[in-house]
Amino acid sequence: MTRVLLLWLLCSICQAQTIHVGSKRFTESYILGEILTQTIQRTGEAAATHQQGLGNTAIVFSALKNGSIDLYPDYTGTVAFELLGFKTAPDMETLRRELGKHGLGLGIPLGFSNTYALAISPRRARELDIARISDLARHPALKVGVSQEFLNRKDGWPAVKLAYGLPQAPRGLDHGLAYEALAAGQVDLIDVYSTDAKIARYDVRVLEDDRRFFPPYDAVILYRLTFPQRYPRSWAALQALSGSISVSRMAAMNAQAEIDAQPFREVARSYLAAPEAPPPGPQGGSTRSFVSVLFGPDLGKLTLEHLALVIASLIPAILCGIPLGIWAARSRRAAPFILGGVGVLQTVPALALLAFLITLMGRIGPAPAVVALFLYALLPIVRNTASGLADLPVQLQESALALGLPPASRLRRIELPLASRSILAGVKTSAVIGVGTATIAAFIGAGGFGERIVSGLAVNDTLMLLGGAIPAAALALAVQWTFDAAERWLVPAGLRLGTRNSLDASPR
Repeated sequence: MTRVLLLWLLCSICQAQTIHVGSKRFTESYILGEILTQTIQRTGEAAATHQQGLGNTAIVFSALKNGSIDLYPDYTGTVAFELLGFKTAPDMETLRRELGKHGLGLGIPLGFSNTYALAISPRRARELDIARISDLARHPALKVGVSQEFLNRKDGWPAVKLAYGLPQAPRGLDHGLAYEALAAGQVDLIDVYSTDAKIARYDVRVLEDDRRFFPPYDAVILYRLTFPQRYPRSWAALQALSGSISVSRMAAMNAQAEIDAQPFREVARSYLAAPEAPPPGPQGGSTRSFVSVLFGPDLGKLTLEHLALVIASLIPAILCGIPLGIWAARSRRAAPFILGGVGVLQTVPALALLAFLITLMGRIGPAPAVVALFLYALLPIVRNTASGLADLPVQLQESALALGLPPASRLRRIELPLASRSILAGVKTSAVIGVGTATIAAFIGAGGFGERIVSGLAVNDTLMLLGGAIPAAALALAVQWTFDAAERWLVPAGLRLGTRNSLDASPR
């Protein structure tokens, strides 16, 4: 089993002879990523995988630059303003020239534009007489909720606020939840994409961009400049997609995913099977059952990926954590630094740590995820090892010393076995925490049950969210029970019996 896990991790890190297609964490990007992936797979030139939902633009672009992915769909306005820092919209040749400095290319316009817009509920629009973005300046009390990326990007809220003189203070809101929050009156204004399927479903009022702030956001493919030479047949197949997706067809595909709850893979497959067919209308909801989502065809793959992440991080955490715990128990000078250091690691937010590791390691995928999980696993193991050794009865330590055993023998034969219950409890805690924390690995393309959670957030699909959360919780319980069973042969029988007798003798 260990060999299989090491082989999986090595293959994931090396990323050999596989075309990696990336996508951001919103519905349309998922669908376009699947279309690109399946188009490449049909050529048979190379294996293709979809590293879906990699987070915001900066993360995906960084992954493209460092070679973790080979291509991904993006938009000209995003490339110009967010990635290259232009103040006005340049032409395509200028964009290509600037991207070429990074070893990247831009091409294959897919045929539609998906610009940013601001939207308000019809009721509030009538009450406050709001039809244009400039009208918002008269209503500072409006509750604004925009996506985290739009809240911080260069062509997002800060620039819109400056251009229109808007006084509102927005809060971050996941795009998958924005329309429901608007309909429930929790917010008054949200950011939308012009191809969003929910614009029509929720009958929201898209405000006129009367100062022409938002530039064109034509859908294109960003790729590494070496890609066309390395994979000529795949590149030719991708070029056939040029101009093939209309605005109405893209909106219809978004509706299939968000309203009809069809998997992104199936939406892309149906499009590629009949790209010229009229777009299907929304069916008014999904008839899926929770059982069908929970036990979907990807369950086995996600379970293995999740287990591999946990085990690949837990084993080195044990190998490093127990010696550190021994050192902390033996040295009063070193103890504050060791325990303080692993304690500080535990306070770093998981996504922030992942972002730092992506920059440090220059890649996405399992490698930074395993390192992050390893760092989080250290604290319980180090602390329990140190406390288990420090709490040994003085009489036992003096008896071991009286036997004349050297320090290494005393540690191996007496002290570690006596502290084994505490050490195992720390390992068990780290393993259970690791199962839960590993769900964030999906944000950087490392797989696991987090893939379902991230996909569910993107389209506000409760069944998909539960389909990822419940298996993760079940796996955590299974890990807990496995360690409870392992205690029977890892902990000396005398210690188990002593604990049981002490419990039986305690006052009721």
